[in-house]
Amino acid sequence: MQAKAVARTVRIAPRKVRLVLDLVRGKDVGEAVALLKLTNKRAASVVEKLVLSAVANAEHNYDMDTDNLIVSEIYANEGPTLKRFRPRAQGRATQILKRTSHITVVVSEKEQVAEEATVENAE
Repeated sequence: MQAKAVARTVRIAPRKVRLVLDLVRGKDVGEAVALLKLTNKRAASVVEKLVLSAVANAEHNYDMDTDNLIVSEIYANEGPTLKRFRPRAQGRATQILKRTSHITVVVSEKEQVAEEATVENAE
C-alpha cells in the first residue's frame, strides 16, 4: 500500500528543490524528517511538511503503521512559470522567469518495497 501527498505551484525552482529531495529519497520517514529539519535550504521546510502530510495520509486513510514507512518515491516537476520584465539600459527590457514546482511524495511500508524489488529481480 502507498500513500501520497502533493504540493502544487510551490514558488521555488524545481532544480533547487531536487537538491533537497535527493537527500531523503529511499530513507526511513523518521530519518528523512530529521534530515530535513537540519538542512539549510528554503525548500527543506516545504518538503518536510509534505513528508509529514504523506505520513498522516498513510495513517488516516490506509491504517498503515507510521514506524514502518519509508519514502519510496519523491520528485519535483516544473509548474507554471511567472513571467516578469525588468527595465534595462537604453529603454530595453529583459524577461525574468519566476519558476514554480509541483512536489510529490509517496510513502510505503518497508516489507512491500522489499517484495517489489524481489519480484522485479526475478523477472
